[in-house]
Amino acid sequence: MAQTNPHRVVVIGSGPAAWTASLYLARAQLMPVVYEGEPSREMIPGGQLMFTTDIENFPGFPEGIDGQELMARMKAQAVRFGTEVISENIASVDFSAYPFRLKPSWSDEVEALSVIVATGARANWMGLDNEERLAQIGGGVSACAVCDGALPFFRNRRLAVVGGGDSAMEEATYLTKFASEVVIIHRRDHFRASKVMAERALANPKIRVEWNTEVADVLGENEITGLRLKDSRTGEEREIEVGGLFVAIGHTPNTAFLQGQLDTSAHGYILTPCPWRTETSVPGVFAAGDVIDDYYRQAITSAGTGCMAALEAERWLSHQGVDEAQPPVLETAESSIGIADAI
Repeated sequence: MAQTNPHRVVVIGSGPAAWTASLYLARAQLMPVVYEGEPSREMIPGGQLMFTTDIENFPGFPEGIDGQELMARMKAQAVRFGTEVISENIASVDFSAYPFRLKPSWSDEVEALSVIVATGARANWMGLDNEERLAQIGGGVSACAVCDGALPFFRNRRLAVVGGGDSAMEEATYLTKFASEVVIIHRRDHFRASKVMAERALANPKIRVEWNTEVADVLGENEITGLRLKDSRTGEEREIEVGGLFVAIGHTPNTAFLQGQLDTSAHGYILTPCPWRTETSVPGVFAAGDVIDDYYRQAITSAGTGCMAALEAERWLSHQGVDEAQPPVLETAESSIGIADAI
């Protein structure tokens, strides 16, 4: 059974976008409820930044800040103004009826007058145990060169990039600003990247390519020391010394729980029909952060879209008359329902 009184806004997620949105909503007296998620092998509440030890490019922290501390501060600020936090995933949603219905992992179904989806995207890893362990402890394995490449840890060292698409070319080229050498490891004999991106990388004197090569293992206890490489044709293995590994084989947006109820791109990112807006294909449902962004994927841009989504949700609810004595009727695809009846 859903609760009798729907929440005005439910925020799904717990990264920079979610906490920024909930901060704005709470200060607007909209009593947001955040479903921050549950720990799993792939993701933990707080998102990708929970695996980042040093963040030097988030404004306001000239000395840098630990990713977990930044997320804790963002959460605390949102809670200070009245945000309710529930440590569950949203397992499924029903956006076909109004109020919207959301089913948490184990507790009762809830209803919401508006929803902000800020579930982010997870980096695709190679699936090696030591790769993911070192990524989680800040041991020199990363999925974002722009986020981490400028850190002192990686400077003047040989760095490896795994991948063959445009993202891998961008990562490798960016890392040449800091590394002594960048080694691109690719399992085929040609890149999938666009011609211009591939040519730019191949022309850089600091970049060399290990063709027809896969990473069999990541070496190192507290920090990466090298890679065990495997020839994809012969199976022969060898080791190389590296001081950092950047995995650039794509990201997967966390949108499976939506079950196709919002329009998404071919790669699963939520589409926002109007440029520079966060409303989705369903009126009253907004999206923010990496779940809509396959290009920038930065904490600061996620926070910015979280602010946008909150302001849009507040205005949308106001236009529907949520705070008025006799609110107008909301037209849905299947029926008309008075929002006053839902509150």
